[in-house]
Amino acid sequence: MTDDLGQLYQEVILEHSKAPRNYRKPESANREAEGYNPLCGDRCTVFLDVEGDAIKDIGFQGSGCAISRASASMMTQSVKGKTKAEAARLFEEFHRLVTGDEKAIASAQDLGKLAVFAGVSKFPARVKCATLAWHTLQSALENKHEPVSTEE
Repeated sequence: MTDDLGQLYQEVILEHSKAPRNYRKPESANREAEGYNPLCGDRCTVFLDVEGDAIKDIGFQGSGCAISRASASMMTQSVKGKTKAEAARLFEEFHRLVTGDEKAIASAQDLGKLAVFAGVSKFPARVKCATLAWHTLQSALENKHEPVSTEE
């Protein structure tokens, strides 16, 4: 990653951390899940309005580090309007990216703006920060009611 690209990525993550998108509980939410990352102290609740197989609306609330908040913000933008299967595939690709899968990193542009998280793979302790909201989303989609922990 070039220094300019790294700087841009850092700016995008900070922007989403300071002004997260969809930081709210949609009135129409019919599913929710809570997640916790004990390592960093991140907490996240994901709210979904699921109609049939589609994610009609999504929001999140919580507190955490810049990577955790930015990931949650960008996740909500990425999965809104998608089917459950599309969201699951996106999470799989995102997870492969942040855990350092060479193939996923090489095709990071396929993830659009989520590609900014490619650098997280260099910091293994931050992978849990970046994936917390995604694991919480998965739990909400599966309509599970027990809290998600990144330590399990």
